[in-house]
Amino acid sequence: MNGKILVFLAVAALSSMIIPSLMGIAHAQYMGNVGSEGETGAYTLEEALEIQRRRIEAAEANPASGSGTPYLDASGVVGASVIAGAVFGGIAAAFFIRGRSGKYAAMGRG
Repeated sequence: MNGKILVFLAVAALSSMIIPSLMGIAHAQYMGNVGSEGETGAYTLEEALEIQRRRIEAAEANPASGSGTPYLDASGVVGASVIAGAVFGGIAAAFFIRGRSGKYAAMGRG
């Protein structure tokens, strides 16, 4: 029995050392091509900041549009949470009610 555990631990240790070496290295993404003087390509930081500034101005100009996330809609965050709570709560209530009676219920309860 101890031999099987030792073999399993040895395989797990080797796997934990070998598997990360087989994975590729993740490199950071550039916003554009880097030139010889260190400048970025077509999508520079200034352009990205300008686009974000325009988005903020558009959102401030149209406050009725909101963020686009329908929180109270059935397909939104709160609506989906209420629906899921009602479904799973109903199932749990059915189990609790069913569990108070029946063949295996303890004598003297309910």
